[in-house]
Amino acid sequence: MEYKVLSKCPVCNSNLKVTRLNCNKCGTVIENQFELSKFSYLNREQLDFIEIFLKCRGNIKDVEKELGISYPTVRAKLDETIEALGYKVSKKPKVSSKDVLDMLEKGDISPDEAVKALKDGEI
Repeated sequence: MEYKVLSKCPVCNSNLKVTRLNCNKCGTVIENQFELSKFSYLNREQLDFIEIFLKCRGNIKDVEKELGISYPTVRAKLDETIEALGYKVSKKPKVSSKDVLDMLEKGDISPDEAVKALKDGEI
């Protein structure tokens, strides 16, 4: 039985390194310090979100439908995943009234979200 590579230490939660690779066919063994991909350090929920996001080709409206969550929740999950990959997420940009109304018209946000966005100036 094969197991998923652990990426976090079960004792202190620090990032683990792979130090040994072996070929099941010929028995070759390679030992060194190998880096894992940034994606290896994401939790299961973040990996599932990325898979759906890619399947939907980055269309947030489609991600909303697939996951059954609101536009702001999709954005929050996206920001969380971006940060988990080690990138800085900028503050939410201010949106214009026209942008809010366009998103409402396309169905990207609900009327309640539109009202809040118009009041706060951000989605």
